Amino acid sequence: MDDRRPALDVQTPPDGARLTPLIDALLDDYDPFAIEELAARQRRVHFFSAASRDAAARALGRRFRTQGVAVRAVDVPHGDWAARSQARLRAVRVGDIVVAPPWDIPADATAATLVVIRPSMGFGTGHHASTRLCLRALQALALGNRNVLDLGTGSGVLAIASALRGARRVLAVDVDADAVETARANVGLNDVEHVVEVRRADVRRAVLEPAAVVFANIHAALACGAAGVLAGLVSAGGTLVVGGVTGDEENGVRRALARYGALCARYAEAEWVALAIRT
Repeated sequence: MDDRRPALDVQTPPDGARLTPLIDALLDDYDPFAIEELAARQRRVHFFSAASRDAAARALGRRFRTQGVAVRAVDVPHGDWAARSQARLRAVRVGDIVVAPPWDIPADATAATLVVIRPSMGFGTGHHASTRLCLRALQALALGNRNVLDLGTGSGVLAIASALRGARRVLAVDVDADAVETARANVGLNDVEHVVEVRRADVRRAVLEPAAVVFANIHAALACGAAGVLAGLVSAGGTLVVGGVTGDEENGVRRALARYGALCARYAEAEWVALAIRT
């Protein structure tokens, strides 16, 4: 059986470094599951379906063609890209949290909260700025003996980190079946099954119990469209952390959430932003 996966090769011009976060923000609306660095200005973006890949290609063309961004659709053998991308992944440290693949656990990781993530078909290895920003926000919150919701869990990294830092119960939710499978495997890898439950659900329609801390590392369009739903999942006096937002999208997300609570913290890295809202 030919197990080939749809992907896009995206090349930016020599002076196009500023375009990368804008491209990432647009791609996020089309459900990619991995981004592979091929060369200094060329990346391969992997998608769950050819339909999503083709829609992303059209959107990139409309937005960036006049700025010198070239896009080419490819079909990649699944094992080929996975082996290459995983071999290059290394541990990432964010404050007191280390996110590491099983083959690159730092010798001094015992001094930190160690989250072991086996890269697969879900985002969340700590290599994307939106994940790092949510990990920064997580460390500023008191999680001890509190319930946590992780919406759009991907690899499960935020849910696992919450459990390791004292959360009483964590519910990790994702709409994608592959992400749910990956998150469950990583929960087991970190021995936190007694704290973390992983469930497949669409946050816009699922019935979920509110929690004191809610992470929504999703994308700006969903955060705006489902602002009331997200806020309703936060217990009174709790905190909602929204990631996956670019600087250009920040004001829109702030306006959508303003009626539900007050901004208590803002985290930024390059063009990415995470917002903590106290309800």
